[in-house]
Amino acid sequence: MSNGTILVIDGHPNEESLGRGLCDAYAAGAARAGARVERLVLRDLAFDLVLRGGYAKEQALEPDLLKAREAIERAAHVAWVFPMWWAAAPALVKGFVDRVFLPGWAFKYEKGQAVPKRLLTGRSARLTVTMDSPWWWYALAYKRSIHGAFANGTLSFVGFSPVKTRTIHNVRELSKDALEKVIASMGHDGEADARTLIARRPALAASAA
Repeated sequence: MSNGTILVIDGHPNEESLGRGLCDAYAAGAARAGARVERLVLRDLAFDLVLRGGYAKEQALEPDLLKAREAIERAAHVAWVFPMWWAAAPALVKGFVDRVFLPGWAFKYEKGQAVPKRLLTGRSARLTVTMDSPWWWYALAYKRSIHGAFANGTLSFVGFSPVKTRTIHNVRELSKDALEKVIASMGHDGEADARTLIARRPALAASAA
């Protein structure tokens, strides 16, 4: 059951990445606005990235994945941060979703219904993606691939709504000053999302402070 926590998920495999700085800034901004913040760093979790056998048989969740599920269940808002590699999410993020967002927990097909029931409703999300590609290449050549697959095909599919997005383009060409501005803007995102959450659910303000 969601209790108003903001969960920040760092999906970059490299600890020394821009993603870590973005997560730090977002979490700090959310905390400034009065939210209770939790962090989930996927690279620190011990789990098999492969959903072996697909959905044909059950694969027991490792302790870290059970804890990750509990963190998502506690959250009223989940912020994801990861890079775009090969026009998609890194294997670390994809493997985490494959293993955790399973039928019966994230969604459920019901007899006579073509569209599954979304089981993670009542939560909002933010997706922040970094990439070296310029905006026009991402839009024209890749057709905004991550936003279609992850924002819509994953987060919205299981019930997150609304799903806000931020795309940080041309990362390899950004100057130090530009990077600092990007990181500062993530703090503003965290603060804004926390204020929106508390405004939408006033009863959580005192417990989140």
